[in-house]
Amino acid sequence: MSSPLLNETQAARLSPIPGKPGFLSYLGTITYYIHVALATIVVGLWGVTKLGQGRRGVHRVATVWIGYMLRAARWHMGVAVEIRGTPPAANEGALIGAKHQSFLDILAIAYAARRRAFVMKREVLRVPIMGWYARRAGCIPIDRSKGRDAMGQIIATVRERMASDEGLGHLILYPEGTRTRPGEKRPYKHGISTLHIETGLPVWPVAVNCGMFWPKRGLPVLSGRAVIEFLEPMQAEPGESRDAFLQRIRDVVEETSEKLMTEAGLQIGH
Repeated sequence: MSSPLLNETQAARLSPIPGKPGFLSYLGTITYYIHVALATIVVGLWGVTKLGQGRRGVHRVATVWIGYMLRAARWHMGVAVEIRGTPPAANEGALIGAKHQSFLDILAIAYAARRRAFVMKREVLRVPIMGWYARRAGCIPIDRSKGRDAMGQIIATVRERMASDEGLGHLILYPEGTRTRPGEKRPYKHGISTLHIETGLPVWPVAVNCGMFWPKRGLPVLSGRAVIEFLEPMQAEPGESRDAFLQRIRDVVEETSEKLMTEAGLQIGH
């Protein structure tokens, strides 16, 4: 089965400009959410049989589930995602620092980075079924009540995973800390630059324009071709501070995201 992420040739068949909101876009979005809710139950039950296979089995289930949700987005709402650039290799440990605008970029990045894991609230990992999958996939809990000590725990966990037979995989982080609207910019948090300097893991910046099609609140989703772009991996220079490295990450992610949003019709600064 072909990938639900579009290559350049496939992407050319879809408009880079979001469709207009209307009755059909609302109807398609609502039926999509109902469809994927039912599909999630089916895939989740099937996936229980793969939990005994460790992270490999869990990632297989996640790939099937995410791929289905991306395909269903095109069936119901006419929106698909073009992937540009090259994600980290399957056998490579990496930090992925991405612009975050909507649920769509979560799906697309997680599909492209097949050994995906996230830093998640500790409470989420305690949720039945979802939490089980997240833990088995290598997601790392964060206890925000511990303040700065929480980062120390994350660094320790990342180092432990790096030293394990399975390795870390692809740890996805959102430096802005939350979803942003198209054209909106927020300060970047130091987590990704601190993790890089403490572990030496390369950082793969990712630019997106998904919020132009799939809004922050999720309704309505508009038809067209969204884009995620994996940029060249980055390393801190010898002696470079975490602030300076973080600024370089921010510059390249924001600049490229602006270009992608301009392609989709956003007038930056207007």
